Formats: sequence, structure tokens, C-alpha cells
Amino acid sequence: MPPLTSRPEWKALAAHHETMRGVHLRELFAKDPQRGERLVAEAAGLYLDYSKQRVTDETLRLLLDLARACGVRARVDAMFAGEKINVTEGRAVLHVALRAPRGTRIVVDGEDVVPGVHAVLDRMAEFAGRVRGGAWTGFTGRPIRNIVNIGIGGSDLGPAMATDALRWYRDPRLTLRFVSNVDGADFVAATHGLDPAETLFIVSSKTFTTIETLTNARTARAWCVRALGDERAVAKHFVAVSTAESEVRKFGIDPANMFPFWDWVGGRYSMWSAIGLSVMLAIGPERFRELLAGAHAMDEHFRATPFERNLPVVLALLGIWYDDFFRAETQAVLPYSHDLGRLPAYLQQLDMESNGKHVDLDGRPVDYQTGPVVWGQPGTNGQHAYFQLLHQGTKLVPCDFIGFLRDLDDVGEHHPLLLANLFAQTEALAFGKTAEQVAAEGVPAFQVPHRTFEGNRPSNTILAERLTPAVLGALVALYEHKVFVQGAIWRVNSFDQWGVELGKALATRIAPELTARDEPRLTHDSSTNALIRRFRRSASA
Repeated sequence: MPPLTSRPEWKALAAHHETMRGVHLRELFAKDPQRGERLVAEAAGLYLDYSKQRVTDETLRLLLDLARACGVRARVDAMFAGEKINVTEGRAVLHVALRAPRGTRIVVDGEDVVPGVHAVLDRMAEFAGRVRGGAWTGFTGRPIRNIVNIGIGGSDLGPAMATDALRWYRDPRLTLRFVSNVDGADFVAATHGLDPAETLFIVSSKTFTTIETLTNARTARAWCVRALGDERAVAKHFVAVSTAESEVRKFGIDPANMFPFWDWVGGRYSMWSAIGLSVMLAIGPERFRELLAGAHAMDEHFRATPFERNLPVVLALLGIWYDDFFRAETQAVLPYSHDLGRLPAYLQQLDMESNGKHVDLDGRPVDYQTGPVVWGQPGTNGQHAYFQLLHQGTKLVPCDFIGFLRDLDDVGEHHPLLLANLFAQTEALAFGKTAEQVAAEGVPAFQVPHRTFEGNRPSNTILAERLTPAVLGALVALYEHKVFVQGAIWRVNSFDQWGVELGKALATRIAPELTARDEPRLTHDSSTNALIRRFRRSASA
């Protein structure tokens, strides 16, 4: 397959970019008064307005040509068919199977995986019902009131984001907390004020060997046994999400309380699986299935809808337009929803771990930018932090604004004001304010340059009626598929994460050198050696 940048479709976009660099959104809207109603798409409860993007119909046509030339349709079909598109690990990529309805048939290595998915979901639902209903009790016979999820990466970010986002649907009798950081302060904060007799830990690790997760799990085990005075308490206060039965049993967890998942489930795509057990405990099995149904609705839209009206495809192509042709290096995700406060962090892993790659599927170095740096926080807080740079800085930062037409909390005039800010920010970024407009307001001449806004800063607006489990499912699936499309065009493997491994391997080597009784023989670089010695001197003081 020819290198991406040598393709005629890529070269056509590069030439088109030269004609678009100086075109302003003011001009595009003036020429097309219906632009704001025309450049929109809608599916699975989500409405996308991409009219405030620096694109024309010609831009969109050329981007769609690139997607077709890069075989995106074949890649989509291959994923849904269960082909092993994770080529470096020889695995299928089937998070879509985790939300497929009963009766759907998806075959991997000759086996229909959907019945197994629903068998695990049914086990999760039965367990959640017992915990939420009080039938599952702790070692002392008291009901469970606190759930602490121990995981890291995809075993933490997705469930933590979803339980925050669906706060309105949570069982108020249950306290949900999450531990991921190996920094002991995280564990201390997560267990502060909890009664061990009423606390259930979910240890989420496929291999049950993840060093950060197992370190926190062992600390939790000691915390529980110390308070309850009996090793047998572990079986009533710990469950596992794993496939390593022997390791789970060794820890003291009854394998009957182990919830499995599969090697075709990537960590950052796993909250739909047993990794989402904490979410199901929080919102209940029925609401969890609504979450899955929302994601499935987006899956079906992605699989079947023509590219020009396909939300994930449109988002992906716009991202490539800025990342590779305007050389924008970051992407801001700005949810105007307090409950989506953890969404940017979740999307950081989804996007940056998936497409932060420097070689293509054939192992050849790429000569184009791949994944952007993803960042953001909820509005309106961000407006008083970094929006100054978005409006008047020297960097181009494409933005996704996410909002909801109706609030779930009735607190007076807050919600209209929140949406007014969202709409105003996208308008200000797009159109700015000219020096002439500023001067006409009677501003002193020396202030005019400082109060002029260039505008022409691109943004998407994604709206839904309200933040429900189904809408959250659709929103997350939208970004999953966007990342997949971009990876398909860049020809990178969006489903491995070898870059995570090197630092972890080195940490395993360094850890015993920090705590060895005798002075170890250090063979690192001079900086690392000096840092280790400094720690050892402090520890022995």
C-alpha cells in the first residue's frame, strides 16, 4: 500500500489547504446564510453542528475521498465481522459485541461471542441485584454500603467517568469510590470514612498482575482483614474482574465471584464489559443496559450510514483536517456539564493511547502527525482558566463543545445561563471582533489591539436532550469510532499500547533498588542513578 502522503487524495487536500488558509468563517457564513442548518448531522440522540469549521463543501468532498481511498469502509466491516484487526497482538477488536443485543451473531475463531457476553451481563445483573437489595452481606452480616473499584487505565477511567456522569441515576444508598494511583494517598482518600464491614472492593485486572492495581488491592486486603480480624473476610468483601482464576483464588477471592472478559476487549474500550460492574452497581442493571443500548445505536449508525452523514466519520475527518493540514497539535473537549467532568480524562486515554503511534501497520515510520493531545475541563470553569489562549493566543486549538438542552437538576436559572455561555463561546471563537468594531465602541485607541478578537477558531457543538444512560453510551461510542476512523486513515494500530510497557518494566527493575537493604549496584544512566541514591539517603535518614 502506498504511503499516505503520496496518495493523490492527500495531495489534493494539501493543495486545497493552501486555498483555505486565509478564508475566514465570517466569509463562509456570509456566502451561505443556511450554513448553520446545513452542516449538521444527527443520530442516536446526538446532534452535531460542524458549521463553525473552516471547511467548504469542497473540503468535505476531498476528506471523504481520502476516507474512501484509505479503505475505511472495509476496516469498519472487518471490525464488526470479528476479524483480527489488532495485528500486532493477533486479536479481534469487538467492544461492539459487548453492547450487541441478544440474538446478534458475531463469530471469532468459529465461536459466536454474543451469548457469552450476555451470560456475563446476566451474572453481573444477578450480583448487582443482591448487593443493591441487601442480600449480599459482608463478613459480619451487614449490608454493603460502599463500593471501591481498584483498577487503572481503562479499568478505572471509564467506570469512574460513567458513575460521575450518571450521578442522577445512582442508588443514593451506595457510596462509589475509585482507586487507581499507586500513590498511597489515593487509597487513603478513597477509603477515608468508610466502614470496612460495609465495604466491597472490585479488583479489576485481566491478568491479576498489574502492579499498580495489585499493590492497591493488597493494601485494601490488609485494611479489611485488620479491621474485621479474620482472613475469611476477604471472600465477602472482594470480587474480581479478571480471567486469571489461579491468581484470583490465591488472593482469597472465591472464583465464583470472578467476572471474566475477553482478549478482544481492549482496556480503554472495556467499560461495557465486566469492567463496568461498578457502574452497574451504581445505576442498576436496567440502566446499565440502557447505556449499552445507546452505544449500540451509535454502532449501528456508524456501521450503516453513508460517510457524509456519519457522525464518527465526520468528526474523524475534521480532526485530520486540522491535525495534519493546519498542524494543530491539540484537541480541546469542553463539556458544559458538571457531571461530565471526567470525560476529557477518559477521552485522553481513548485517543492518545490508541493513536499516539509513530509507525504504521507495516512498521514504517510515519511522515505525518497522528493522534492529537486531548485536554479540557467543564465549562464555565475553563472560560476563566484557558479560554484566553483559545480566543487570542497564537495556537490553533479545535474544540468540541458538548451540552444538553435540558438539565436533570431544577435549580432555577442556572441551565439557561450555562447554555448561553456554550453558544456564546462557539460564536465568539468563530467570528471574533474586528478592530473596527472595537473602536466603534469608544475603546481608547491603545486598547484596541488588545481587545480585538481574530476569530476563525474552529469548533463543533454536540447537543443532546439530556444526559441519560443511553445518551452517554452513544456519546462514548461516537468518540470510540471517531478514533478508529482516524487510525484507519493514518494506518496505525489503534488497539495496542506498547508505549505503556517500557516505563512499567523499568519501574519493576528500579523498585527493589530503592528498598534494598544493601547498596545496590546501579547500572542506569547518571541521572537515574543519582535520583535513586537521593531517595535512599532520604529513606535512611
